[in-house]
Amino acid sequence: MSVHPISTTLSTTVLALRRAGCVFAEDEALLLHEAAASPDELSALVERRAAGLPLEHVLGWAEFRGRCFAVDTGVFVPRRRTEFLVARAAALAPRRAVVVDLCCGSGALGVALAVASDTAELHACDVEPAAVRCARRNVGDLGEVYEGDLFDPLPARLRGRVDVLLANVPYVPTADVELLPAEARVHEPRVALDGGGDGLDVMRRVAAEAPEWLAPGGSLLVEAVERQRDTAVEVLRAAGLTPQVLVSEELYATVLVGTARRIT
Repeated sequence: MSVHPISTTLSTTVLALRRAGCVFAEDEALLLHEAAASPDELSALVERRAAGLPLEHVLGWAEFRGRCFAVDTGVFVPRRRTEFLVARAAALAPRRAVVVDLCCGSGALGVALAVASDTAELHACDVEPAAVRCARRNVGDLGEVYEGDLFDPLPARLRGRVDVLLANVPYVPTADVELLPAEARVHEPRVALDGGGDGLDVMRRVAAEAPEWLAPGGSLLVEAVERQRDTAVEVLRAAGLTPQVLVSEELYATVLVGTARRIT
């Protein structure tokens, strides 16, 4: 959809966004006006948003737990509901924790946890090259970012030392991916969305290998939806982890925690 010509008035931007179907047109218009350095740049930003590009990709950043993180085109956008996962991880993290952020996307989860807790080491990884490049910008000198599938690229010295394992794995069943909003379905990598037949295929892989990497008493945290809850609990239990389900009604978030046995 073309929105040319466009004036620099806020009301014109709001109207263009409303016509494009943007539910929060007023809020988005304010952000686009703040981001644009000129009328021409504003016009380009609004046109990209009206064409269906996620707002975060248009702006080049997303807010997560009160911080702004770079989010490049083609990189998974951190969801507000996932702030609950990070909050619960921060509550569990021991002093000088070793943290691993699997399927890290932009790296927002790992950085937010490192900032909120006394993190000794932060390691993050993702299979998508674009995500890895973006995460390296966000992580900076807070830790290391690796490219590869799940645990494969992590240094062997982390085995048995990880206190908190964040795994924001894809959990949308394959048949439901096509039902997602176009912003996600078209503009985010499918590997970050598609969780296989019942949505829990990647979680099963993570849970099966997690005990090798977790420190005694360390925890794996993953997100799911309510209907996956019972199956996910059994996945954690089958891997030898002690499961716990945490729910935030405010954020519509369900987090599963799998804790490794402590040495007695």
